Order: sequence, then structure tokens, then C-alpha cells
Amino acid sequence: MFTIGADPEIFVSKGGKFVSAYNLVPGTKEKPFKVEKGAVQVDGVALEFNIDPATNYEQFQDHLDTVMRTLQEMVPEHVFLEDASVYLDPEYRASLPPESLEIGCSPSLNAYTEDADESPDGNGDLRAVGGHLHIGGFFDPDEDEMVKWSRSLRLIRLMDKYVGVYSLLWDKDELRRKIYGAAGSCRIKSFGVEYRTMSNKWLFDKKITKFVYDQTAEAVAALHRGEDVESEMYREIINSSLRDHDFFKGNPVAAKVA
Repeated sequence: MFTIGADPEIFVSKGGKFVSAYNLVPGTKEKPFKVEKGAVQVDGVALEFNIDPATNYEQFQDHLDTVMRTLQEMVPEHVFLEDASVYLDPEYRASLPPESLEIGCSPSLNAYTEDADESPDGNGDLRAVGGHLHIGGFFDPDEDEMVKWSRSLRLIRLMDKYVGVYSLLWDKDELRRKIYGAAGSCRIKSFGVEYRTMSNKWLFDKKITKFVYDQTAEAVAALHRGEDVESEMYREIINSSLRDHDFFKGNPVAAKVA
């Protein structure tokens, strides 16, 4: 048994044009605004929501649908964008309050090096959104802290192998990873881990959402089998966006989302 949650970010448009989500809804990183089955908030120029942990796919999808529907009802004049990255027009950027331009509330950890990833530069014009997954229930709370730490990082590497590498097949954005979302990007949490490699693109197609859930279950199962990722291949494919890599050719898992 494992639990899965998420905290995706979404850009919005109005009148067919990207606009900042700053101040569109209540809630902040420090104090998310509670709604049915989750919470909402603003994250820089994007909307963000999180969902209550789920223990099966049907519950996971229901939580996503419920909170997204609530969020859309809170911004009825705005349209959710499926773009994973946007460039801020310099003139429009200059009109925004400084606090809306901040990005990266705290550094991510790299599961391969165990070093902190470099925080993105809020002075640039490129902005990107993530589709982070929260995974819990894969260790005993009474286990030694170092054992939990090691197991958590191993799961993140397995998430690259079973989920993240395949995200290249549905997410063709080439800009987001310039800011963040490298292979192995994560945060270690009291409940488990936050997997931060993917964008939010999996959110907009239920076939892909189910694939993400099912493959996360595969990664957790692999963890319990004692599996680890010894090869640098998955990391290289993700970080360099190698969609034409031989790994995908004749791969029956890739065929599910290709």
C-alpha cells in the first residue's frame, strides 16, 4: 500500500492571452486555502493546487478532478493553459509586483548526487510549471532515519526509470528544464517524497494520468523488491530530452503513451 498526492501548477489566460495568476485566488505557499479534497494557492504567476492523499487510482483522479473544478470555478473568466513554460513579455513583467516574480520557494534535492539543485533565477523572463507527485506509505515510520533517507532517494531514482523517462513522450516542452525539473529532482518529506521532475502535462489527459499512477505503483513495487537504478541512462535521457533514444524503440511501456 502506498499513498499518492500532487501539487500541480497551472498558467492561465484571459482573452486568449497569458496573464499572471497573482492574487486571483486566496492561499499562499505558507497558508494554502483549503477546499474540498485539497487546497489552492498562488505560486508566482501561476495557480497551484494540492490534493489529499489517495490510496488508489479512482480516488487519485477524483481528487484531481474535484480540486481542479473548484479552482476553475474560482477564476471563471480565466482559462487553464496546458503550456509547461511561458516567457514573460518584458513590458508586462515590469507591471507585475516583485513578489509575483519570485520562483523556487526552497531548493530541490538531487537523488543521484544528494546535493541541492541550483535555484532558478527569478530575474529571468522564463517561467515554468511542475506536476509534482507526493508519495508516502513506502516505509515504516519507526525505521531508522538514515534507512528512510536512503529508501526515499532510491524511490526517486526508480521514479525516473518507471515514470519520468516516459514523460518525454507526452511533454514536448524544451524550455522548462532550463529552470528546473532535472532527473532525480525531489524533496524529502516527513510522509515520504515529493517527485519534482515532471511538468503538469500529465494532468490534462486522463489516459496519461492513469499511466502516471500505474507506473508510480510499479516504482514502489520495485522499491520493495530491493531494486535500484544503477545505470545513468534514464538520467541522461531525461536531462537531454533524448526522445529518439533506443530505449523507447519497441518498448511496450512506451507504446502505451507514444
